[in-house]
Amino acid sequence: MRDSFGREISYLRISVTDLCNLRCQYCMPAEGVEKKCHHQILPLEQVVEIARAAVALGIRKIRLTGGEPLVRRGIVTLVEQLAALEGLEELAMTTNGVLLPQLGPALRRAGLNRVNLSLDTLRAERYRAITRIGRLEDALAGLDAALRLGFSPVKLNAVLIGGFNDDEIGDLVALTERLPVEMRFIELMPMGTGDFGPGAYVPCDRVLQAVPALVPAEDDSGGTARRYRLPGAPGAVGLISPLSRHFCASCNRLRLTADGYLKPCLHSAQEQSVAELHGAALTEALRRAILEKPGCHDRLAWDSPTKTERTMNEIGG
Repeated sequence: MRDSFGREISYLRISVTDLCNLRCQYCMPAEGVEKKCHHQILPLEQVVEIARAAVALGIRKIRLTGGEPLVRRGIVTLVEQLAALEGLEELAMTTNGVLLPQLGPALRRAGLNRVNLSLDTLRAERYRAITRIGRLEDALAGLDAALRLGFSPVKLNAVLIGGFNDDEIGDLVALTERLPVEMRFIELMPMGTGDFGPGAYVPCDRVLQAVPALVPAEDDSGGTARRYRLPGAPGAVGLISPLSRHFCASCNRLRLTADGYLKPCLHSAQEQSVAELHGAALTEALRRAILEKPGCHDRLAWDSPTKTERTMNEIGG
């Protein structure tokens, strides 16, 4: 289905929980979030119902997010049911990877195709600092599990933060020389609860300056990343630039929050509840969300923060 700007909306990101087993500074408060009552979170059978209606309208790719999706009870069953939806071509997940060694085999059997793993740093003390409670060895074990289980592609997400990890650009890019992964650098967005100042924002072009050997690579089926590669490397590098080079004109996604709200745009306060809708009413709400998707978000900068009223863990990464 196309929106009012002619963009074909084929991608649904579903947050299954706002809870997480880490406390990343750019995503959620240090104390975590108050656990919602059972009735405040969409039951998994309703998630499947909404996904089925979305696929009937032309959604071809679904990504499960959180919070951390692997802490949601029943996640393997949900993956199995979504993977069985006729017309769905791709089922992916964004995760911190900590629980992937335990749950990965069952998820792979259930039909999960690909994973994106959060990896902001390769230094243990920095990983502990940015996640507040995490261990780098657990994240790397998740990466090993993803590669061993044959998820493809495996993408690694690093939020680029000045004064924190911008001196690791070369080390992170070097992962692509020995692993068949896409190392993706994402500009820090002015949202959430992190104590970041203007100096924390680093444009993704800094990656090209730090590693001049990178050359343009083939496109990744209409994704948001500009792709590059080190000559001869099995992996690739992706640059995602929501501030310096926004990609609104080609945005093809719709978001569903864990508490049942459709968000046509990450950086807009616009949202509508579908928690109580079924059948034709649900389909109409999905149509309306697509048609009302804004052409572009407002200017994003440190003096012009996101208009959304939610933190990232509430929306879905």
